[in-house]
Amino acid sequence: MIEPAHASRGLVLKLEGRGVPTPCDVIGSGPDALLLPALSSISARVEMRALARHLGHDHRCLVPDWPGFGDHQRARIPMNPATMHAFLDALIETLPGPYALGVAAGHAAPYLVAAARRHPGLFGRLVLVAPTWRGPLPTAMGPERKGLIAGIRRAIETPLLGDALYRINISRPIIGRMMRAHVYADPAHVTPGVIADKHAVTRQIGGRFGTAAFVTGGLDPYETRKDFLDLFGDAGLPPILVLRPERAPRRSGAEMDALIATGHVTRAAIPGALAPHEEYPGEVAAAIREAA
Repeated sequence: MIEPAHASRGLVLKLEGRGVPTPCDVIGSGPDALLLPALSSISARVEMRALARHLGHDHRCLVPDWPGFGDHQRARIPMNPATMHAFLDALIETLPGPYALGVAAGHAAPYLVAAARRHPGLFGRLVLVAPTWRGPLPTAMGPERKGLIAGIRRAIETPLLGDALYRINISRPIIGRMMRAHVYADPAHVTPGVIADKHAVTRQIGGRFGTAAFVTGGLDPYETRKDFLDLFGDAGLPPILVLRPERAPRRSGAEMDALIATGHVTRAAIPGALAPHEEYPGEVAAAIREAA
């Protein structure tokens, strides 16, 4: 099968009164689809490319990097939910669609749904791949450790000390261990090449600030499960499909199951853990097509 066309655009979006360089892949042809990579220490738009190639036979897939993330030098801007919401609004202003399809992975999911609420009719349907809403440390440590978690973020953001702490915690062995533990389902898929690519993402200038925000819950758009689930109660939202990985970590899987139980979304099971769009792109694309 012929590979869909692939190009890149260098967008500059206005955030916090300044222009923020935003690389954006354009893959395939057909009705527009917006594909949002996850927000994590190892997040970059490249994680969506294999899925975009599968979907690119039917859609023109637009795949941007989030501000503060990606495989390039990152602008220093406030890393908080308001910035992420503003980013999507600026992106939509520049690339106004309409979009036949919106796909978001992990922590990008609630941001995509919130954007669909702010822009009624913009998306024909939404697909949330292993959606999450709460960062790793708040999930593991609970709200009673909120002060400690905030202190960890401040330490990572501190000049010199923060960079040293960051380097220690994003070494190749630690990235490999993390990916085998909950990012990929099959440890054999966590090859030295994959680890090297992820490590290169973390080493971009300014990389520690996005990581510090995500890991400590600074990019959590909601504080409680109820607030997260209430997001989906808007009757004006397009149809939403949740792709629930079979081997999602227990706590993250419980949040996905709670969302599915609301009846506001439909569900499809897929292989994988927290990055099935990257580990099993063919299966994810097939699930998206079957639900159309």
